[in-house]
Order: sequence, then C-alpha cells, then structure tokens
Amino acid sequence: MSWAVLCLALGLLISGCASAPSDGERGEIIRRILPSTVQLRAERQGGARRAASGVVLASDPASGRSWIITTRHFLDPPGAQEVYVSSPGRKGRTKAVVAAVSPDLDLAVIEVDGLSLPPVRFKEVARLGDEVWVVAFPWGRRLTVVSGVVSQLVSREDEVPVEGTVRMVDASVSYGASGGGVFDAESGALIGIVEGYRTANVSLPEAPSRVVPVPVPGETTVIAARTILRFLTASGLEAIVPR
Repeated sequence: MSWAVLCLALGLLISGCASAPSDGERGEIIRRILPSTVQLRAERQGGARRAASGVVLASDPASGRSWIITTRHFLDPPGAQEVYVSSPGRKGRTKAVVAAVSPDLDLAVIEVDGLSLPPVRFKEVARLGDEVWVVAFPWGRRLTVVSGVVSQLVSREDEVPVEGTVRMVDASVSYGASGGGVFDAESGALIGIVEGYRTANVSLPEAPSRVVPVPVPGETTVIAARTILRFLTASGLEAIVPR
C-alpha cells in the first residue's frame, strides 16, 4: 500500500494525516520544550533522598516565580522534607515549596521563587500512534529525551477509540522519570506526564537468585493533560491554568 493510500485510509479514522516535521522543525520543537522540564529532589532528615522530574505549568516574570506539576508519589510518605528544583542550562538548585497535593490523583504542584521558566502548552486529545517525546531525568541524573508513540488511550469496556485521552506510551522510562513531560512530537504541546511504568523481574546469569526489575516497553503510564487541568481547577489554582 502506498503512503498516500495509507494516509487516506487513516484519515477516515483519525481525521487525516499531518505531514511529519522536518529535521529542522523537530530540532526547534525539542529546543523549545527542554527548558520547561525540571529536575526535582526531596531530602529528609536522616539522609533519605528522592528524585523526580517535573514540567513548568506557569511562571510570573515579574515575581520570578514558577509553578511545576509532578507526581504525588515523589513526595510520599508525607512529612517534613526539603524540595529543590534544578533546570536545564542553569547551575545549582533552588529551594521550592509544595503548593498543592491531590488526595486521590498522583499529582502535586511545586512552587519555586527565583526561577522564571517557560511554561508548556497543553494538548488534551491524542491519537493512537502519535509520535511523542518523553523529557525527564532518569535515575535523577542527566536530562534525557526518549521518543515513542501513544500506545493506549483511556476507554470504557464498550469502546475502541483511536482518538482521546492518552493512557500509555511505549517509550521506556526508569526511576526519576516520574513527572517528566510527555510531549506531542508534532506541536511540542504537553499531552501528559509520566506516572509510572510496569517492570518485569529478570534473573542475572551470574546470579540466578538475584532479580533486577526491568521496564516493560509499551507499559509507561501517563497522567493526561485533561486530568492535570481538572486537578488544577479543583485545587483553586485556576489563575495558573494555561489558557
């Protein structure tokens, strides 16, 4: 089947085929979204530390304040802790505070003063097979961009949607990537953040009794943009909701 025929067939299902961005456009989109991803660290008394990623929701250049969405489990268990934010292209880290935590969703908002960072744009609707980039700090270390596709949508048992709210992507992630942005590769808009990933226990040949959890491709779960926006509204943070 030719590409033109394939696009026409898919168009009947998912409202047409968009042309893929050129290499220059892809590079420009990536450069635009990287500054909106941050690294998060939490430190507790006794030396306990945790790492995660986050995405900038909004910023106020006048006050030098930014608001960041991440996963709630990064802050668990609840208790006294110091939260710090690091951003691409900037040295050091900045102390932050927790602005809101969802009681039932795996979401939290971090507020930081002294960092005015570029916020993301949201995209609430995704299609199966859409190309995405996951931008995060796996293992709490280097900023990493991983490509993938939308592999599953939210649906009811009696539905088989090809367009809707993203639930999974096939890009592999690891510890520290939770809260990282899942971006539409065509527009650079945020379709969700990484919630978690399923792992399979793999035995080591040299030590069969020891197993290592390995991320399963295609099983990276996502908290969709639509869910994030509902959480912000329910938390009384309408003022920072992207318009």
